[in-house]
Amino acid sequence: MTADIRDVVVVGGGISGTAAAYELARSGVMVTLVEQGALASMASGWTLAGVRQSGRHLAELPLARAAVRRWQNLADELDSDVEYRQEGNLRLARTPEEVPVNAAVVAEQRSAGLELTFLSDPDSVRHVAPAVADTVLAASYCPTDGHANPIATVRAFAAAAERHGAVIRTETAVTGIDANGGRVHGVHTATGSIAADTIVVAAGIYTDRLCRLVGLDLPLRVAHAAAVQTIPLPPLIRQVLGVANGDFAGRQEVSGRMRMTGSAGPWQESEHGLDPEAVQPPGEAVMTTLARGIAVLPALASARIARVWGGLLDMTPDALPVIERTPEVEGLVVAAGFSGHGFCLGPVTGQILRDLVITGKSSLPIQPFRRDRFASMAGTAPTGLHG
Repeated sequence: MTADIRDVVVVGGGISGTAAAYELARSGVMVTLVEQGALASMASGWTLAGVRQSGRHLAELPLARAAVRRWQNLADELDSDVEYRQEGNLRLARTPEEVPVNAAVVAEQRSAGLELTFLSDPDSVRHVAPAVADTVLAASYCPTDGHANPIATVRAFAAAAERHGAVIRTETAVTGIDANGGRVHGVHTATGSIAADTIVVAAGIYTDRLCRLVGLDLPLRVAHAAAVQTIPLPPLIRQVLGVANGDFAGRQEVSGRMRMTGSAGPWQESEHGLDPEAVQPPGEAVMTTLARGIAVLPALASARIARVWGGLLDMTPDALPVIERTPEVEGLVVAAGFSGHGFCLGPVTGQILRDLVITGKSSLPIQPFRRDRFASMAGTAPTGLHG
């Protein structure tokens, strides 16, 4: 079989991969994107899809702020409605112990230049969001945060990439990477080989396996979270809701449906692999997510449930992503380990990956996301699950 000749292969059909394909294609690069399933079939599809700056690690904040600037005009740029709404984020303090946690986050991020307000009492919180329970004691409020439709966004990036000449291949798993002589030459798939001078691996939970094909170690673990969606409801909340310890997040979609996620737990892959039924959440996780949602938004007690599903997260030891052009293998670029909060960054991740492919460097500060930081690291860091 004759190999298809393309300059760049992007592996992964989530927001990072499709955004990278779009940015590369519109820069005149010949690019093929391969995805083993459907577009947005993993983390980018199941996520809450918050577009959030607040509550982030300071290393991510410059990327998140740059991403929000892109999100404001993204629908026009991609010529597609991605249902982006910039209506704010509330991170709630439900107990006296959570109040100083939120206050500290506000102080830290305000010092970094983010517009963020500490709502220090229940009345202040309900003035911004009247449907929030009066048991909520305080909250941080970032009016420039928002949310979008994750599947619509990924499809919009992919369609825009195709309009610029990219080739999108779904249901195409990568079975091998040709990296003889210390540099990449292409990928192997079940339907043939694709030659490339550069390979971008943005394959979520599969990225560590692909890195091992060329002898690189990427310390990822997989976590599992439940997601719950109601039938369409009357308007309840405009802001994305989170909580101080990250064990709940929710938002009301443009359709009126409430979408909620809970905390992530360990994932043990079954003998059926990623069979859709195997990834479905256990009843206890669904009930816990609902209970936490009702506790902060009491109107949900009478809401009817339309869907539940499970999502898998690619987690790093410090809950920060890896974004780099690898020094060991020439032509290999990696973006993974977003730990449940990569959706917001997607438009900017695409820009960064384009720049790493074309020039080898980025104008945005990505030094904290190098893989070599794990060599001397111990312990883990908490993560939020809403964008």
